[in-house]
Amino acid sequence: MSRLIAKIAKIFSNRTMVGMDKAGNRYFARNEVIDGVMKEKRWIIFKGEEEPTSVPVEWICWLNGQRKKAPTAEEMAQMEARRELVRQNVERLKKEEEERKAVQGNTLRHKIPGKVGGPDLQSFLHQVRTEAGEPEETSDAARNMSEAEPEKKKTVQPQETPEPQTTEPTGSGSSFQPGVWQPPS
Repeated sequence: MSRLIAKIAKIFSNRTMVGMDKAGNRYFARNEVIDGVMKEKRWIIFKGEEEPTSVPVEWICWLNGQRKKAPTAEEMAQMEARRELVRQNVERLKKEEEERKAVQGNTLRHKIPGKVGGPDLQSFLHQVRTEAGEPEETSDAARNMSEAEPEKKKTVQPQETPEPQTTEPTGSGSSFQPGVWQPPS
């Protein structure tokens, strides 16, 4: 029992307080010999309830050994001022974005919810069929439209000749299909 108390007393007597953050958390360090190697142990004693989210980034880096020296009070004050400046810039950007959206909302026409503009389905199908070389199926409405406008000439697109298939990759011409080419084996 006395050896246990002696070890506990040794642990607490050998510690050095390195610093304190603005929340009142205290940071300590102690040098220990572990397996013949001198190592520095670092830890924190929270003021009040343990809340790891209250630990500043600089102190977290020191605790994890990412920085050799503990942050100074001047450094902490500079970093806090920088964080405040970033917060102000974010607020300013949010306000500018809201103002820009308000101005755009007044200049753009009011969109009807549920209506999405886009390409005409009939013209898309026509384009796909002509590229594939399939005969067109004309509906009554399409026939009526073509009869109503006789002055427009229909142009027939020539079919492309298939390019020879090789194992070597070619340019990004009309036969290019992503993910199809395999290296020769």
